[in-house]
Amino acid sequence: MRRNILCGAAGLALMAGQAWAEAPPVEELGELVVVGSRGAPRLATETSSPVDVFTGEELAARGFNDLSKVMQFVSPSFNFPRSATGPSAANTRSASLRGLSPDQVLVLVNGRRRHSSSVLNFNNNVGRGTVPIDFNTIPASAIARVEVLRDGAAAQYGSDAIAGVINIVLRDDAEGGLGTFQIGATEDGDGETAIGTARQGFKLGEDGFLTLAAEARYRNFTNSARVDPRVGRVTQRHGDPESLDLNLAANAEVPLPGATLYGFATFDRRYSESAPLFRLPNVAPALYPLGFLPLVEFDMIDFGGAVGVRGEAAGWSWDLSDTVGFNRGDFAVSNSANTSLGAASPRRFESGGTRYGQNLVNLTVNRRFEDVLAGANLAAGLEHRFESFKIVPGEPASYQGAGAQGFPGYNPPSPVNVDRTAYSAFIDGEISPVKGLDLGLAARFENYSDFGDRTTGKASLFWRTNDWLAVRATASTGFRAPALQQQHFATVTSQLSAGQLVNVGTFAVSDPVARALGASDLKPEKSRNISAGVVLTPIPRLSFTADVFRIEIDDRIALSESLSGPAVTAILAARGITNASQVRFFTNAADTRTEGWEAAVNWSTPIATDGRLTLTLAYAAYDNDVKSLAVNPVLPALALLGPTSIGVLTDAQPRNKVTLNAGLDMGRWSLLADVVRFGKYRSSPLGPTQVFGDEITLDLTASVEINKTLSLHAGVINATDEYPDEVVGSNDGRPYTEAGGLGVDGREYFVRVSARF
Repeated sequence: MRRNILCGAAGLALMAGQAWAEAPPVEELGELVVVGSRGAPRLATETSSPVDVFTGEELAARGFNDLSKVMQFVSPSFNFPRSATGPSAANTRSASLRGLSPDQVLVLVNGRRRHSSSVLNFNNNVGRGTVPIDFNTIPASAIARVEVLRDGAAAQYGSDAIAGVINIVLRDDAEGGLGTFQIGATEDGDGETAIGTARQGFKLGEDGFLTLAAEARYRNFTNSARVDPRVGRVTQRHGDPESLDLNLAANAEVPLPGATLYGFATFDRRYSESAPLFRLPNVAPALYPLGFLPLVEFDMIDFGGAVGVRGEAAGWSWDLSDTVGFNRGDFAVSNSANTSLGAASPRRFESGGTRYGQNLVNLTVNRRFEDVLAGANLAAGLEHRFESFKIVPGEPASYQGAGAQGFPGYNPPSPVNVDRTAYSAFIDGEISPVKGLDLGLAARFENYSDFGDRTTGKASLFWRTNDWLAVRATASTGFRAPALQQQHFATVTSQLSAGQLVNVGTFAVSDPVARALGASDLKPEKSRNISAGVVLTPIPRLSFTADVFRIEIDDRIALSESLSGPAVTAILAARGITNASQVRFFTNAADTRTEGWEAAVNWSTPIATDGRLTLTLAYAAYDNDVKSLAVNPVLPALALLGPTSIGVLTDAQPRNKVTLNAGLDMGRWSLLADVVRFGKYRSSPLGPTQVFGDEITLDLTASVEINKTLSLHAGVINATDEYPDEVVGSNDGRPYTEAGGLGVDGREYFVRVSARF
C-alpha cells in the first residue's frame, strides 16, 4: 500500500511536468503575510524567517472536523497529539511546533495575542504540565488564512514565541455568503460527525465590512479498544471524546474621519465527554459489581476579541487596541464512585472548574522611510497585560477521602484566585542598505508583577542575491513567562503508578508541602534561537525553501515526577493530608537543545484552458536533547524528572514528518490528495520505553460544482487505514499509545454539500 501511495505521488509529479511543458505563462501567485515583520505585507518567499501560509479555502476543503486536525496534515512542523484517557488533555487538546511544548508557540488572531485555556494539562502525555491555546474555539469557516512563523519571535511579539508564532487571520467579506453541511463516520461505524456552517458578509458604509460566521460541530466518540483480558469484554474507550462545539465569529471594520474603527470577536460553547481508565469490579463492588468506566463531562465557555482604532498622523501610522479573552472550564464525573463513602457514595459528582481571563492594551506606531537608502521601516509600541486565574472547588463528595474515581474534584489546600500585570515596550526596525538586502533589529523589555523583568532581542537578514536566489538568517533571544496556572494550580487526581491507580496531589510551588519537597519560585524559560536558510524561485510558480535551526532553552518549566516514599509520606502526614499518597509540583526542571531542519517545494501550473495543478512537498525534522537536569535541593535522591517524564518532554512526538499535498482543478471538478508520513517516536505507556515506527496515511477529497450555487464534496480520511504500532505488554484492552500524531480512529468517510449565495 505504501509503495502504491508513493508511486501515485510520482505519477502526479510526472503529469504536472507534462502539463508544465504545454502551459501558457501566467502570473506568479502568492499570499501576502503580515506575521514576522511590522513593515509592509510581503510574500512568504520574501521573509527573513520561514513562514507557511494556508488559506481558509484550502483548510476548509479537507474533511476534518476541526482546525487542529487539518493543520496536522498540511503543516510538517505542526503536531496535534490526541489524548484519549486524560480528562484535561482529552477535552482541551494542545498542539505544538518544531517538537517543542504547546505553550512555547504564540497564537495570534488578526495579529492580537490569543488567550490560553484555563485548563492545565496535568495528565501523563504530550504537553504534560502546559496550558494550551485551544485552536478549535475558532470556527474554520471564519478563517481567511493561517500564517505559521517558524522562528523565535519573543522580541517582536512577547512571551511564549520560542518555537514560533501562528497568526489566524479572519475573513473580511463585505458581501456574499456560504452555508455547508457535512456528515461522516469511521469505517467501524463510530465517530459519527455532523458539521453545519453559515457565513455572511455585509457592507458597512462605503468601504467598511462586517463578516459573521457560525458553526456547529458534533462528533460522537471513537473507540479502538479491544476485549479487556482481565474481565473478558470491552471495557475501555480509546479514541476521540464525544463533543459538541457551538462557534460564533465576527470581524468588522468601519472608516471614520481620519481613522478606521475595527474589531473582532469569537465565542465557543463546548460540551464534551471523555473516559479515563476502567475500574475493576473490586474497586466499588457494592455499586458496580461488574466494574465501571467513569465518564468525565466538560462544559466550556470561551470568548475572545478586540476593538481598536488606527490612523495616520505626521507620516506615522498608529494603532490603539484593547484585546480581551476569557475561558471557563467546568468538570463533572458520572458513572463513578467515591470509595471512601462506600455504598452511600453518589454516582455523579460536580468536580469544580477553572477560570482564566486576559486583557491587553496595545499602542503601536509605525513609519516607512522610502528615501532612506533603499528603504527603511521603524515601529515601536507599548503594551499592558492583565491576567487572572481562579479554581472553583468541586462539591465535597467529589474530593473527600479518595475522591471521585476518574476525576476527583478540584480541592486546592487554599483558595486560588490570583492575578498579575505585565508591562512591555518594544522597538522594531528594518532597513535596506541596497535593493534586495533587508536587515532587521528588534528589542523588547517586559516587566511582570510576579517574577520581574526580561529583555529580548532579534537580528535578521534577508538578501536576494538575484532574481532566483535569496538567503536568510536570524538570531534571537526569547523567553516564556511561567503561566499563572503553573504557579498556582493545585488539586488531587487519580493516576497510574506502577500499574496501580493512586491519588496524586499537585501542589502550588508556594505550598508548604511543595516547599518541603524542593519546590521554589518559578523562573521564566530563556531561549536562544539561530536559523539560516535559502529561498529558490527559479521560474514562476515554483519555489524551494530550506532552513536549519537550533533552539536552546534554559530553565524549562515542567510538572515534576510524582514523588513518593517515606519522606513524602511523613510530610503529608505532618500536614494532615490523607487523600494523596504522592506529590508533584511545577519546577524549572531542565535545559534542552533542539536542532533540526525544514524544507518545502511549492509548485503551481495551469492545465489546459480551465485547470490548475498545485503540489507542495514539505519535510521537517528535529532532535531534542536534555543538556542538564535540575537536582532536587531538599531531597537529592528524589529525581524531579524521571525517564518517562523526560521522554514526554523530548521524544514523544514524531521526530520528522513529510507532507505531500496535491490539488487538481479541472473546470467544475477538483481533487485533493494529502500524503503524510509521521516519523518514529518514543513513548513509555507502560513504564519501559518503546520505539514506535513510522506511519504513512493518505486522505482524498473530490468536489464538483453542481451549479453556480451548489457544490458537493466527498472524501476518505486515512484511506490506508493506518494505526500506530501496538503497545507491547498492554493487558487492559487499550492497544495503542496516545503519543505520536496519527490518532487511532482508522479509516473515515465524509460527504459535504455547500451553497454560495
